[in-house]
Amino acid sequence: MILNHEISAGKVLDSTLDLLATEHPVELSVVMPCLNERETVAICVRKAMVALRDAGIPGEVIVADNGSTDGSVEIALAEGARVVNIERKGYGNALKGGIQAARGEYVLMADSDDSYDFSHSPRFLKQLRTGADLVIGNRFQGGISDQAMPFLHRYLGNPVLSGIGRLFFGSPCRDFHCGMRGFRRDSFLRMDIRSTGMEFASEMVVKATLLQMKVSEIPTTLNPDGRNRPPHLRTWRDGWRHLRFLLMYSPRWLFLYPGFLLILMGLAGCILLLPGIRVFHGIGFGVHTLLYAFVSVLLGFQLIAFATFTKFFAITEGLLPEDPRLNRIFRWVTLETGLLVGGLLMLLGVGGSIFAVSGWARQSFGALDAEHTLRVVMPSVFSLTMGVQVTFSSFFLSILGLRRR
Repeated sequence: MILNHEISAGKVLDSTLDLLATEHPVELSVVMPCLNERETVAICVRKAMVALRDAGIPGEVIVADNGSTDGSVEIALAEGARVVNIERKGYGNALKGGIQAARGEYVLMADSDDSYDFSHSPRFLKQLRTGADLVIGNRFQGGISDQAMPFLHRYLGNPVLSGIGRLFFGSPCRDFHCGMRGFRRDSFLRMDIRSTGMEFASEMVVKATLLQMKVSEIPTTLNPDGRNRPPHLRTWRDGWRHLRFLLMYSPRWLFLYPGFLLILMGLAGCILLLPGIRVFHGIGFGVHTLLYAFVSVLLGFQLIAFATFTKFFAITEGLLPEDPRLNRIFRWVTLETGLLVGGLLMLLGVGGSIFAVSGWARQSFGALDAEHTLRVVMPSVFSLTMGVQVTFSSFFLSILGLRRR
């Protein structure tokens, strides 16, 4: 009965805040995800409210609760925060629910474990007021207290993953995973974040960069959290999820560039070895190496096809923004073009196969010189295989494009 009474009181408080928000528009909403944070949620709510009051910022504090069972909800309500109950589990789900409930033009998100300094809130708001869509805190510039970040996170995980993010997407951010960040609420809605877990933070930076939003970074600090229990973050599991996300959102680096590399290496091998055996530093390279060169070209083509399929699908589903370069390419690369190229390759393969069989016939279908024969058979088989792949890849790409048309 006490719990029901407190939740009812929370609903009354929320209704009261709705009326106040109508009379006094909210500029900044501070959103904190929460899952069993009874030790720290009160101090975080208090610090956030003091920061808003001292800076004269019309604001609100929202605790996005993700199923706490330790009294965190009641504590947050008692401190004057709005509590939004998010049923779907996950760090990203909690934040999305809290942001969607926010009334402010701008949103500042930060963890409710007392590791971030809410007195820095005005710094973020200043950047947002001057036109930034997303403002990321940089803990490496602002200062990381002793014991605040595990050694692996500080010297391996964060620098490596942030570096990959900068390389893959051209983002200006050097601290991809800082949990304190501010953004325009309408810009966040444009991002259409899909992640539900810890990779939520990476997706926000990636989407803002791909959508060509104005992204800036300011120094902030990180202190040891105030909890007596282990954090929800799991080093290897969540690190892999971040890396997996970065790869999946960059078909260029996952498929396209490796594909081009394999094709270049394979073509170089074919050009060198097709005429005959080559000797380098006393080592002879013949038809066996030539086979690997042809396979390398085939694999490279498959990776480039995967890159095209992935990019096309991601744009169609709204996961990635439109790419004008891709649209220009597809004015020329059509189903008919693919069928023509695939058909020509298959004809070359059939012609080469007929030539190889005729040579065998001239030998009365007896024993052949393997070195000589394979230099005809392998290009023929390669052309046949490549022709089939180009043909059916063209059909598959056209099927993917049905929805767009």
